[in-house]
Amino acid sequence: MTNDLALAWDVRVATLLARLPQRMRMGIEWLRLPSRRRLRTPCATLLIIGGVFSILPILGLWMLSLGLALLAEDVPGIKPQLERAACWCVRTWHRVRSTTPGRDRPA
Repeated sequence: MTNDLALAWDVRVATLLARLPQRMRMGIEWLRLPSRRRLRTPCATLLIIGGVFSILPILGLWMLSLGLALLAEDVPGIKPQLERAACWCVRTWHRVRSTTPGRDRPA
């Protein structure tokens, strides 16, 4: 089950990377290469710290999620947890969107 969740996380990341602008996608793919581990871990740590300070301009919660995704490449056990969290977020998002009042009204 844990391997299934880790594989599902890898598929989710690949799908999201395909949606990014080419330059950003290439940078993240470069960081995800196994030979970049020594660089990836400090980058992930800095992104997580930046995500914690998301109240400041330019910094944002996107940094936290990207940092965790990069860290998951090297730390065993994070991928399944991130996949569970992502599934929960998707379920919650769909539930909230389906119960939003006034969504069915024409503009």
